[in-house]
Amino acid sequence: MQELSVRHLLGIKDITPQDIQLIFETADNFKDVLNRPIKKVPSLRDITIANVFFENSTRTRLSFELAEKRLSADVINFSSSSSSVKKGETLLDTVNNILAMKVDMIVMRHSSPGAPHFLSRHINANIVNAGDGTHEHPTQALLDTFSIRERLGDVAGKKVVIIGDILHSRVALSNIFALQKLGAEVMVCGPITLLPKHIKELGVKVELDVRKALAWCDVANVLRIQLERQQMKYFPSLREYTLYYGIDKKLLDSLDKEIVLMHPGPINRGVELSSDAADSHHSIILNQVENGVAIRMAVLYLLASKQ
Repeated sequence: MQELSVRHLLGIKDITPQDIQLIFETADNFKDVLNRPIKKVPSLRDITIANVFFENSTRTRLSFELAEKRLSADVINFSSSSSSVKKGETLLDTVNNILAMKVDMIVMRHSSPGAPHFLSRHINANIVNAGDGTHEHPTQALLDTFSIRERLGDVAGKKVVIIGDILHSRVALSNIFALQKLGAEVMVCGPITLLPKHIKELGVKVELDVRKALAWCDVANVLRIQLERQQMKYFPSLREYTLYYGIDKKLLDSLDKEIVLMHPGPINRGVELSSDAADSHHSIILNQVENGVAIRMAVLYLLASKQ
């Protein structure tokens, strides 16, 4: 059996294109499982996985939990809002206490960039990064690129634009790495205040006009404005943002080609996407959610074999 080149999934930056293809092929098999009447396999029956979330999450946490249960793993859920972290316990102490209960893998989301990398140097369990601050969100990028491959047949040679709040987005960075490793062309588009200063150094195109970006691309991955991460105002108002960067069905229909529309969720309907665009035939947003379970099953299964 082929193996991943890494023991942990900390970021797309750390894995090879071969790793990504292996995850995709494994996810193809698990997707077949998810469409059967009995959606469970005993692959991780002897493995215990802790979901350690120091930040709020709905889709990612539910998706991981479902993936773990579909693989027959034992699952424990930890949420920092109701834990001893509130009493001043350190990250390492918290995780070591969880590991003392004989946990094999940790799926972790944390508001500090690099937190999973720090842990991976100090503990023995496999770690999956479910988002670290504004740094990376590897499984989201894997499910996004997997969804593009499913809809368009291949990622190589495709033109993908990421639109919106690039500055505060871990999804954007992971997607850029994944798309480039798979041979796609990448563009970012958004207000200049929401683009990182040195973004061009990542080898991506930059466009400030959303209509030009949509005319260029095969796929548009639209990001949410992350107001909760913004310490200052980056644009005058949400209404103004929507006026210049919001995408609606009328704008999509005015293009002289079909493009694929994506969103990592949660969608702020009426801000970055109108309802008629989000629910249109262009959209593969719900396919992304479905593929998230298969991709996370693949990642957990492949990492467990590195135990």
